[in-house]
Amino acid sequence: MASAQPLVSVIIPFYNCGYVNQAIESALRQTYGQTEIIVVNDGSTEFTHLVKPYLTNITYIEQVNQGVAAALNTGIKHANGDYIVWLSSDDLFDDRKVELQLEFMQNKQSMLSFTNFNLIDDNNIITKYNVGNNFTSYLEILQTLKSYNPINGCTVMMTKTAIQKVGSFDESLKYAQDYDFWIRTALEFSIDYLELTLTNYRIHQQMGSIQHHQKQMQEFHQVRAKYRQDINRLIALKRNERNA
Repeated sequence: MASAQPLVSVIIPFYNCGYVNQAIESALRQTYGQTEIIVVNDGSTEFTHLVKPYLTNITYIEQVNQGVAAALNTGIKHANGDYIVWLSSDDLFDDRKVELQLEFMQNKQSMLSFTNFNLIDDNNIITKYNVGNNFTSYLEILQTLKSYNPINGCTVMMTKTAIQKVGSFDESLKYAQDYDFWIRTALEFSIDYLELTLTNYRIHQQMGSIQHHQKQMQEFHQVRAKYRQDINRLIALKRNERNA
């Protein structure tokens, strides 16, 4: 593809994950040519050898362990792209993820978009297809965000401009930093849904949402309560606009 097309930064936070090489491979296989891959090693003590074969093809950053939000923020600070995508080190992108989602965002002039996703197991076998919600409007997305987080972070593409406006991921949150960020974004910009499945989300026993489920739920309830009134006001505004 022509170099005049926008650069897309793929940020891969990495902490003691044995699938990180597969995540990097899926980022390298993207059909869209204008990408940079930024792997942020968040204090890993295991599996760092899996990254070494790719050092000439990626930007590799090491930091002491601070959590996913801090790793994402570090990646964003080093990103040169006009668009940012997040790939967890245990998940996989469809080969056309960046190409198709970027085209959608450019056509919609979108600031942040997300897609559907599949579930995969340890062996990359798809166990469930299209497990996310399908949305037909920004209002539907807002109504769902009011109750829970319907957005898988690795299905998201966002502009650097949106991040500059919304701010960084909240590093005080270890498990619900994504939910907090999507709500803050939704309060500033329309969020768009692309009805394609472009990410495979891995379910395994070492994943943080299984190991720290109780703490994750505590943070989720904290974030939901924090923004409830703001979302309610915006929902009422969008309903009035729709009915006008």
